[in-house]
Amino acid sequence: MKSISSVYQKSSRNRAIISSISPVVDNGLYPVKRTEGDWLVVEADVFTDGHDHVHATLLIKEKGSRKWNEIAMHPIGNDRWQARFFCEKTGQWIYRVRAFVDHTETWQHAFRKRLSDSSPDTEEIKLQLAIGLEFIERIAAKYPKAKPAAKKWSAALQSEGSYESAGGEEFAAFFHAYPLNDFITESPSDLSVVIHRKRAGFSAWYSFFPRSAAQPDQTHGTFSECEDLLPRIKELGFDVVYFPPIHPIGSAFRKGKNNSLTPSPDEPGCPYATGSHLGGHKDILPELGTLKDFKRFIVKSNELGIEVALDFAIQCSPDHPYVKDHPQWFKWRPDGTVQYAENPPKKYQDVLPLDYENEDWQNMWFELKGILDYWIAQGIRIFRVDNPHTKSFVFWQWCLEEIAQENPDVIFLAEAFTRPRIMEDLAKKGYHQSYTYFSWRNSKWELMQYMEELTQSPMREYFRPNFWPNTHDINPYILQSGHEPQYIIRYFLAASLSSNYGIFGPAYELLANAALPGKEEYLDSEKYEVRHWDWNHRNKLMHVMSKMNQLRNENAAFHYTNNYSSAAVENDQLMAYVKTSGGSKFLMVVNLDAWNRQSGTLHVPLDKLGLHEGQSYTVHDLFTDDKYTWNGSRNFVDIDPYRLPFHLFKID
Repeated sequence: MKSISSVYQKSSRNRAIISSISPVVDNGLYPVKRTEGDWLVVEADVFTDGHDHVHATLLIKEKGSRKWNEIAMHPIGNDRWQARFFCEKTGQWIYRVRAFVDHTETWQHAFRKRLSDSSPDTEEIKLQLAIGLEFIERIAAKYPKAKPAAKKWSAALQSEGSYESAGGEEFAAFFHAYPLNDFITESPSDLSVVIHRKRAGFSAWYSFFPRSAAQPDQTHGTFSECEDLLPRIKELGFDVVYFPPIHPIGSAFRKGKNNSLTPSPDEPGCPYATGSHLGGHKDILPELGTLKDFKRFIVKSNELGIEVALDFAIQCSPDHPYVKDHPQWFKWRPDGTVQYAENPPKKYQDVLPLDYENEDWQNMWFELKGILDYWIAQGIRIFRVDNPHTKSFVFWQWCLEEIAQENPDVIFLAEAFTRPRIMEDLAKKGYHQSYTYFSWRNSKWELMQYMEELTQSPMREYFRPNFWPNTHDINPYILQSGHEPQYIIRYFLAASLSSNYGIFGPAYELLANAALPGKEEYLDSEKYEVRHWDWNHRNKLMHVMSKMNQLRNENAAFHYTNNYSSAAVENDQLMAYVKTSGGSKFLMVVNLDAWNRQSGTLHVPLDKLGLHEGQSYTVHDLFTDDKYTWNGSRNFVDIDPYRLPFHLFKID
């Protein structure tokens, strides 16, 4: 006699089919991402042969736990089933889908249909009751705790007038509580979701060079002077302060003003050329202060509800201690030199890259992670990582996994302005947030297409965008006019489209626009010199920042990015979109033309706002306090950029 292979032997009587589970990233190779307070909505196609009913559940547990949480899945149409899990606790969670042919539900459904016949077949009804009794007996044998309830239902089915109780909801609940799930199908492999703290999904970053914190009569800023700026940053509403590298700066091949290769002796150099005889990545540039001063800055920031983010730039000045103590970590050329770092078209003559193929790679990995461990121990919980795409992706996956196990509250932002697939892979490998192409998305079509890509494609499950209108590396052409309405437009788009955003200040809010000719780089960049700013200046843009950050904190609709929906406007210079979360409902209309008044007919997506055609509703602009009563989907908008280049409507 022939034997059926073991593969089929194991699943021969499992008739339920499970497929097309979502969400999933690369077939489960990487976890999907959520933050505290989110819902994980799991869906799957679940069905069986014939006309039997199926029962599906979501099983989910914290990684390392033995106990599964079981959540009933519900059909949502076309054999698609869904369950929701509330992401209350941070950490990594494992989930799978389970299903089986539900014979008791199939029986009860058929029994109800027979009862509804105008002339029910009495003998057939008795036979069906007998089948029901068999189910009860099997349940009592399988579940000792079910015996009292089984006895009750057994008596009910054998009593006069038992027809209605056999088809009732209470009886169905008994079957669901004690399922006859002898032949269970489970999804072929476990999937995972990582739940991060809220800041990973909702943040407003303010970046500045600490050495430029001094008043004009001083030369080099200190942590103490940075501390004096905290009330200003708090007033603007930012909750993350990010410093470029604060370590000793090398002298060899030091860069001068505007990236000059011939600096004067008193020029401070670029902070990204890390390392000198004073130390490396675990040390502080003496001009900024001491470790004690820096830790005091962290404490004072935290007291104001602001977190400090540190730049993790894995690169070394030729003067870095690593070059002398660990020469094997660098790729030496026949002439005894190391090729300096490049990120075409940019060249970094003052920086040496590490060699990730060297024989001593394990010790190098431990040392690099040790830098992060050191600063975590000093109180840092957020890192912005410089050019992570120029370092080994395998290293990042290992390093971020290790940090997550030891310090799950630490957040990493990838500064990777590079090719899309590379940015996506870094996000999959553990980065919590990612820089984006927002800096170069200017037209309505570009912005709408990009938002659709970020929020409607598979990227939504693992890639958290962080929108920056400018950075210390990027002075976009669109901002080089210094025109305040243009700065307000770009700021508002960043802060309202993405739940994570940031600016490089005070250059941004003070409208610093001077650029190197023909380049998207700042003239007199702070990367190469100490600058002095009028920190006491105030303008309309700063008022918009304060108000917008207040509204972002108060309204849950702005705590997410994937809740974006576009709205049509009959004018290519006007962009409109909706964001909702529960009862928090907002409609934004932005004039992308910073120089001219624009108007057009707006098509309000009523379904996204819980409204219907013909219904009157109030739109309240929370910036101007203007209120309008609209009716239906078609409404006229008119925006003067010199008054305010956008509407932020709350829907009442």
